[in-house]
Amino acid sequence: MIIRKLFTFENAHVVRGCSSVKCRSSVHGHSYKVELLFESNFLDNGQMVYDFGLMKQNMKALIESFDHAIALWNGDDDEYIQDMQKHSQRWVLLPVSPSAEQFARVIFVMIDKLLKLTSSVNGEKEVKLHSVIVHETQTGYAQAFEDDAYSQNMGIIELSKIVFSKDILNGFEDSLLWEKIKKNERFVNPKDV
Repeated sequence: MIIRKLFTFENAHVVRGCSSVKCRSSVHGHSYKVELLFESNFLDNGQMVYDFGLMKQNMKALIESFDHAIALWNGDDDEYIQDMQKHSQRWVLLPVSPSAEQFARVIFVMIDKLLKLTSSVNGEKEVKLHSVIVHETQTGYAQAFEDDAYSQNMGIIELSKIVFSKDILNGFEDSLLWEKIKKNERFVNPKDV
């Protein structure tokens, strides 16, 4: 069975090297919709694959870290990156260009890692991240599956190379959330949400 959870965020970026002149040469923003799709052949004690309420914890925090921020590619011009960081309290530095395709891959890697580090307490079994869909516009989206997220052909996404501004890190309910994920610390789902 597959379940979906929808999240939203507002984000600005430039996508260097694309065909669209506007997209590659001007900072612009989108109202993103992100769908997380989970799968399992089992249901938990509440007859669910994975309680949507649990997704409103750390998963939501990770996705909302991109909200009202600018996504920067660490391969872009150093002066541009520094200027954007100087003039924005909320920024995310990524090891890949912030296209919808790469956003889907980045979010997949982040959520997949969190899910694998999380112990469940309500009978959840073999819950796996099926895919991530990132809607950049009303008519265009990218969907990343596990093979895409970890594809060397599309560029390796190392969590250690994803850098959040201090403002974003301080906005997490647990300000050490991102460091804990990068250090492979375990999380335990709450019994009640």
